[in-house]
This record gives sequence, structure tokens and C-alpha cells, in this order.
Amino acid sequence: MDAACRFYESALSFHRFWSVDDNQISTEFSALSSIVMASPNNVVKMPINEPAPGKKKSQIEEYVVFNAGAGVQHIALLTHDIIAAVTALRARGVDFINVPQTYYDAMRARLKTDRRAWELREDLDTIQRLNILIDYDEGGYLLQLFTKPLMDRPTVFIEIIQRNHFEGFGAGNFKSLFEAIEREQAERGNL
Repeated sequence: MDAACRFYESALSFHRFWSVDDNQISTEFSALSSIVMASPNNVVKMPINEPAPGKKKSQIEEYVVFNAGAGVQHIALLTHDIIAAVTALRARGVDFINVPQTYYDAMRARLKTDRRAWELREDLDTIQRLNILIDYDEGGYLLQLFTKPLMDRPTVFIEIIQRNHFEGFGAGNFKSLFEAIEREQAERGNL
């Protein structure tokens, strides 16, 4: 991972935008470390992940096995109306990850108590029904959702993302995504 980051720094003038280690992103069974590299203008972001030791095979290890090596695990697509985009994709048969009820219970509580200079424009019940994740800071928010793997093996998936005055990475949802992918991995019998 460090060698890949150095390549992005030297060859593309990217810089470290954000990172987490296995103490922050872990479950009972697996963990990962991640460094997000960003272009000089912060428009292009490249998360570089590696597995950390765990009790079972991590989703990163599973990806590398099924992909026959390192590669692009997911691609993010920006939309200005995530509700319409996700509704249309679901109508066309696209499967998305499932988000537990507890995520939305905690989000509702946070939205009631956190100080912020914005109001959520989208209906929270609709966001929950569509399994869309929310991340935010005092200045804005991000809505995002991830497809299940697009192929017959657990490799590439797509992220649909909407930004509302929020330039962050969705760090608040990183662990939620990790846990959701691990649930999918367990359903495949690969955990």
C-alpha cells in the first residue's frame, strides 16, 4: 500500500487526503487499512486498501482472490438527484447493499442533536427505504449508496454519490460500508 501511495505522489502529484488503520475499521472477523490519495485539486480520489490480520479472510483478500490480483474494486458516480437515480436503477434490476435499521436510528438521533448550518433536503424516510447512507459535517452533507457486486464473483461494484456542500470522503460511512460488504461476504460463504 505504501509503495502504491508513493507512486501516486511521485508520478501524479497526488497527496494523502485521508486514512484509517485496522484499529478504526474492523469487525469481529476482519480489518483493513486504507489511504485515500487525491489529485492536486481534490477532484479525483483513489482509495488504496490492504487487509489487516483478522480471524477470517477479509473482503479485501476475497476481492484479490476472485479478481486474480489487485485492481479497481469500485467506481463512484456523481449524481445531483440520488433519490431519482437509485429509484431508476432499482427499477432496472440493480441490487444495492442493505443497511441495518440501527444505522438510521443512530442517524436520526445524530441529526437531531448535532449543530449544523444546513437542513436535509431529501426525505429521511425515503433515504432509509432506499438504503442510502448519509455523512455530514457542519457545512454540508453527502448521500451515497453502493451496489452489490456487478459480476458473478465479488469484484467490482458501483457507488452512487450526491454532494451537498460537502467535499469530504464519506469517512463516517466507511465502517458501515465495510460491515455491509462483510455481511454480503458471509452470505456467499466466504467469511
